[in-house]
Amino acid sequence: MNRVAIITGANRGLGLALVRGLCRQWEVEDTVYLTARDPERGHEAIDTLREEGLKPQLHVLDIADAASIESLAARIRAKHGGIDLLIQNAAYAPLPGVPGGTQVRTMIQTNNHGTARLLEAMRPLLRQGARVLVVASGFGTLAQLAPPLRERFDTDRMTLSELDAVMDAYVLAVEQGTAQDEGWPEWINIPSKIGQVAAMRIFARHLAQDPGTPPDVLVNAVCPGWTITEASRPYLEQMPHLEARTPDEAAIDVLWLATLPADTRAPYSELVQYRRVIPFR
Repeated sequence: MNRVAIITGANRGLGLALVRGLCRQWEVEDTVYLTARDPERGHEAIDTLREEGLKPQLHVLDIADAASIESLAARIRAKHGGIDLLIQNAAYAPLPGVPGGTQVRTMIQTNNHGTARLLEAMRPLLRQGARVLVVASGFGTLAQLAPPLRERFDTDRMTLSELDAVMDAYVLAVEQGTAQDEGWPEWINIPSKIGQVAAMRIFARHLAQDPGTPPDVLVNAVCPGWTITEASRPYLEQMPHLEARTPDEAAIDVLWLATLPADTRAPYSELVQYRRVIPFR
């Protein structure tokens, strides 16, 4: 059976590098979907890769839109019946110098609710040996939160719906100007990344508890480290001491995790950076 992969947010940066790297690793008969929210940019990315001799397919996807996610799931179900790899890389990057209250709702809707919806939509399509990755950040740990807030992310017990409610309450706190008084970090990117890793952990727990889950499925979050992209460049310019990698360099470790061989048991439900686990708690 030919393999099927979906890489979201893939028209540029790390996502594009992941599609490039996976197409080079897999056989020509396998199918790699490059998804992009903007059709024009998606077609430009496809053209770039085809000029390199690679043959990914395009699907227009907005992970902030539930109907768009369902459209992708329906296409995969009808055409392939299942998937072997999902890399959820699509994200809203917070704009430096822009108040958090004006962009936090869009960010959480995309990064957090979108991630949870995508995982749930793809769950029935996972084949034996499937690999699922959520691209997050090394900041996505409870160590980044004040102790009273950590209990809100009890990933051993909570559901994805309960996590959605936590993130919605965070949005309101930011918009109302009470977030820092409650102990939330000033940078809105950090709670969003914690929420993404939490969603991955809840999803992984549900899969592990479900006897209907196919064998040998691995679910993890991954931090590619600081990567030179359009979204990260403003931050890198402010912090010239940081060592950043090109997207193609960063993609190597991500694809290592995404293509772990059959019968690999660990890592599972972990946040991984540079092939090492970062504890969530």
